[in-house]
Amino acid sequence: MRTLFFLLRKEFLQILRNKLIIRMIFAIPVVQLIILPNAASYEMKNINMSVVDHDHSEYSRQLINKFTSSGYFQLTNVSETYKDALVFVEEDKADLIIEIPQGFERDLIRDNKSKTMIVANAINGQASGLSVSYANSIIQDFNNDVRIAWIQPPRVNPQPMIEITTSNWFNLKMNYKYFMVPGVLVLLVTLVGFLLTALNIVKEKEDGTIEQLNVSPIKKYQFILGKLVPFWILGNIVLSIGFGISYIVYGIFPVGNPVLIYLFAAIYLIALLGFGLLVSTFAETQQQAMFISYFFMTVFILLSGLFAPIENMPHWARILAYMNPVSYFIDVMRMIVLKGSGFTDILPNLGIISLFAIAFNTLAILNYKKTV
Repeated sequence: MRTLFFLLRKEFLQILRNKLIIRMIFAIPVVQLIILPNAASYEMKNINMSVVDHDHSEYSRQLINKFTSSGYFQLTNVSETYKDALVFVEEDKADLIIEIPQGFERDLIRDNKSKTMIVANAINGQASGLSVSYANSIIQDFNNDVRIAWIQPPRVNPQPMIEITTSNWFNLKMNYKYFMVPGVLVLLVTLVGFLLTALNIVKEKEDGTIEQLNVSPIKKYQFILGKLVPFWILGNIVLSIGFGISYIVYGIFPVGNPVLIYLFAAIYLIALLGFGLLVSTFAETQQQAMFISYFFMTVFILLSGLFAPIENMPHWARILAYMNPVSYFIDVMRMIVLKGSGFTDILPNLGIISLFAIAFNTLAILNYKKTV
């Protein structure tokens, strides 16, 4: 323990001497948690819409008003022809075209049906899919309004109607920030835990101090623990700062027991720090370590389920996602913060992340070549 104590003292002194790292550790959670959840939005508003109304009827005007009053669509222009409206799409001045055919109201009254064409700019597939989905929902509401206006129920025996009441569990106001903030917080902990440890041993190699450590009487596991514990503590500090920012800025506080988050984070950080140290034992320079870390961080983020559900990924991508430790922490974070899940609910993820921790740290210890 005495040897480990001196190693930890040395590591903390090195970290505290580097003022830039200290500033990054405390500044990154504050800045990113304020900016990223506002930028990474699943919700679309102010969708630019071009309208081609060939009917100029009361119903066509009601449909257009339905779009503009929804809060999602913004009427940029009204064109006489579809060709004129398409120019606005080509110039990125419109994202959607609504073309109402001639006879729209007549067909709706006479045949109980009519057609409307929706054309979306699909350069951004996700944005166009959402805008078309919003448009379909608005048209469906318009249909319901028309049907209700036409129904004349008898006074004695009124026709039975089903009233639908919806309830949003775990996120009553459908605020996407409640969904994004826990995931972004996991990425911040991952960034500090993985990137800094990946550079740690490599820095010793470049400074030449690794040779002194190699010929010293310390054991492999003591050396790895000396590198791991300081960043484990810093990772928990970043997590605590993140929770503070989440509560102050967004009013988000875990519905479940926060102790469970720290329990999972403790094992998660051991796994991630072990992986970072494993990368550091392979790399010979900080530049190599940076490139390797960047590669894995990109994979971790894209296959974490933060931006796209893992269930919607191709089969091969789902396999890779299940090999990604970040995806398990994001899942647990959302379960505890939003749903209030208990220990038994997170136990499967806890078991898997424990296996990651054992595997990565064992490989890091075995791969560290120490001169005896």
